[in-house]
Amino acid sequence: MSGQPPRRPSGLSAAEPVPPAVQETVRQLVDLSPVLTELGGRFAAAGFEAHLVGGSVRDALLSAGSGTAQVPGDLDITTDARPEQTLEVLRGWASSTWNTGIAFGTVGAEVRGVRLEITTFRADRYDRESRNPEVAWGTSLVEDLARRDFTVNAMAVSLGPDRTVTDPFGGLRDLLVKRLRTPGAAVDSFADDPLRMLRAVRFVAQLGLTPDDEVVAAMTSMAGELARITPERVNAELSKTLLQDSPRAALELFVDSGLADVVLPELPALRMEIDEHHQHKDVYSHSLTVLEQAIALEKADPDAESPDLVLRLAALLHDVGKPATRRHEPRGRVSFHHHEVVGAKLVRKRLTALRYPKDVVEAVARLTFLHLRFHGYGRGEWTDSAVRRYVTDAGDLLSRLHKLVRSDSTTRNKKRAAALSATYDSLEERIAVLSEAENLARVRPDLDGNAIMEILGIPPGREVGEAWTFLKDLRLERGPLDPADAEAELRAWWERRNGVDSSA
Repeated sequence: MSGQPPRRPSGLSAAEPVPPAVQETVRQLVDLSPVLTELGGRFAAAGFEAHLVGGSVRDALLSAGSGTAQVPGDLDITTDARPEQTLEVLRGWASSTWNTGIAFGTVGAEVRGVRLEITTFRADRYDRESRNPEVAWGTSLVEDLARRDFTVNAMAVSLGPDRTVTDPFGGLRDLLVKRLRTPGAAVDSFADDPLRMLRAVRFVAQLGLTPDDEVVAAMTSMAGELARITPERVNAELSKTLLQDSPRAALELFVDSGLADVVLPELPALRMEIDEHHQHKDVYSHSLTVLEQAIALEKADPDAESPDLVLRLAALLHDVGKPATRRHEPRGRVSFHHHEVVGAKLVRKRLTALRYPKDVVEAVARLTFLHLRFHGYGRGEWTDSAVRRYVTDAGDLLSRLHKLVRSDSTTRNKKRAAALSATYDSLEERIAVLSEAENLARVRPDLDGNAIMEILGIPPGREVGEAWTFLKDLRLERGPLDPADAEAELRAWWERRNGVDSSA
């Protein structure tokens, strides 16, 4: 394959020359990093080329365009040196090197806290079954750039004295006009690595790019190929998309192209459902709006983690139980009774299949299960016991639950929206008052396990756990009790449990 010319997009015989002003900008960016300057000098002294390449160049150009010029922290370098020659160049200069990717031509290194990945020019073939490449060394920089996923990642800047920018496929122009293309035919690129289709989705959110018609057509026709990709890699790209500031357009591409049908079918399934308030086109568009509103609340909270993957997954997936629970009611109404219960199970199953960490799976499932609980609050009819249970059931997810519930109001009726917001304000105020008086964040029985065993004269075991649960439920129901009252309630419960007639 090394003798073949690089693939070019149809209609483009060659890219336009890189303007001198951009050349100068990139030179200045490279010079911001002493490590890059020294690296280029070491490779040149050894008789090799070295180029900053890929996302590093793209992000450097974007930062320059925004007036915040900076060299990215982790740097990708490509070179005509073979891996063993690269290691020799780095010897005595890098504080550490690693060769976990050396079979693919990549040497990792760290120099004064800067991480480098240095890869030999490649011209790989893919078997298009396992997606594993048959590694083949390339003979030129352009040949190496031709195998990159998108034109905006197929640019390079020389670390030699000239600092030449190489852009054979028009990546700079695409970056300027916010267009996403592949260096060659999109179907060939995605056949080589179907994960590139999910990367296209991510770049819509991350960089604000719009895929051209050829890319969209290839994604749509080849969506099924995504099934060849491991869940871990799908998970990583999906998460990166969700963690961007504005992921809606990317998620719409994810669904419209059919990619979601392969890896997250619960999301496109929402398109056919009408929500119970008849205020939205469908539950799918409602869910995307909930996600947008949750992100806004997350960003506005100075005490919140941001970006928050758990909150964003919950906002996107909180209604996935609706398709399975849809029922047509009299007078044209539609109901989704217990969709939060079904949804929590579906969330747990899907996120587990995508290999999300267990704590993330359980947190998103619990938020899905709890997101409707507030609607029983009515106009504040909940007892203090109900408020305590709401807080206790949410546990450390309470702040996220607040944001999810508020975001779930997407009605266009301003009066109704204001009423819902005021009602939730009321609930939060009650939670604050009770929390100050009772420390709701750490609700525990008024008697601990040792006291239970001493009062009832029983050894450690299941019965102690039953007694502890009874006392916790009592604490939630009635609030804090004096130790004497708690002991009396415990003894009465024990007698009832054992069928003892206390009046005898």
